[in-house]
Amino acid sequence: MMNLCIKSIVIFVISIGFGCNREEGKKEIIQPGAQLEKLADGFLFTEGPTSDEKGNVYFTDQPNNRIMVWSVSGELSTFMQPCGRSNGLSFDNEGYLWACADEKNELWRIAPDKNVSVVVAKYQDKQLNGPNDLWINHHRGVYLTDPYYQRPWWSHASMPQDCQGVYYFSPDQKTLIRVIDDLVQPNGIVGTPDGKTLFVADIGGNKTWSYTINWNGSLSNKTLFCEMGSDGMTIDVKGNIYLTGKGVTIFNKNGKQIGNIAVPESWTANVCFGGTDMKSLFITASKGLYRIKMKVKGTAG
Repeated sequence: MMNLCIKSIVIFVISIGFGCNREEGKKEIIQPGAQLEKLADGFLFTEGPTSDEKGNVYFTDQPNNRIMVWSVSGELSTFMQPCGRSNGLSFDNEGYLWACADEKNELWRIAPDKNVSVVVAKYQDKQLNGPNDLWINHHRGVYLTDPYYQRPWWSHASMPQDCQGVYYFSPDQKTLIRVIDDLVQPNGIVGTPDGKTLFVADIGGNKTWSYTINWNGSLSNKTLFCEMGSDGMTIDVKGNIYLTGKGVTIFNKNGKQIGNIAVPESWTANVCFGGTDMKSLFITASKGLYRIKMKVKGTAG
């Protein structure tokens, strides 16, 4: 049974790091004296956090095939089970929840009434490798990472596509194009609020890249952002990028590391901002869901 901590249990105090130059930037973004809180545990593997317009945080417990919700009032509930083995999640500006449902390697669009539409299943008549994470722009264009991680629920044992790519699904929901084909294993993805820049983490190549987003959804001006890959990622209003793996590592908009938030789990999978003021950083890490209060406001997605 899940051990739910409605009144969050404090795990440990995050060090502001006054004696370390690399940690100095944390003072500008984390609330003074902030503590990492464990909100709930008992999951098998948490992933894909995203917040709705009210600040409620949705995330997946993929091995248990369910999407969970942590409400702004501090209550945990199940939103959908089964959920197509969903991984990454993101809301569009109309309140639909998009899900990387890799049970059958599909991209889902879930209506507020929980009606599911399968909007993407194949590229060039071949099954996708395994939709993993996504970012949606203001025009409802969807950027989707498609790495290959062999799943126990699949009947196939080889990669369907000829590369581990990144795709763009057009706002009219008619066209899927491959926009990146030269990364080892793309995973985390996020864009800037102005819709001009896309960040993609190549976890297999241990690098994160930035791209200019063109008017038609294509990408150009590939630039190395930092020498670190990531499982999931998010961005705040100052342009700081939050990467995951061993805790949460934070880089400023210029790609300089400014701090790390240690998380007491074997793996930190993903991260998002939520809460009524969008100043809480939510962290999905293996068997737990965590939160830390921030000074800086985050972006949705």
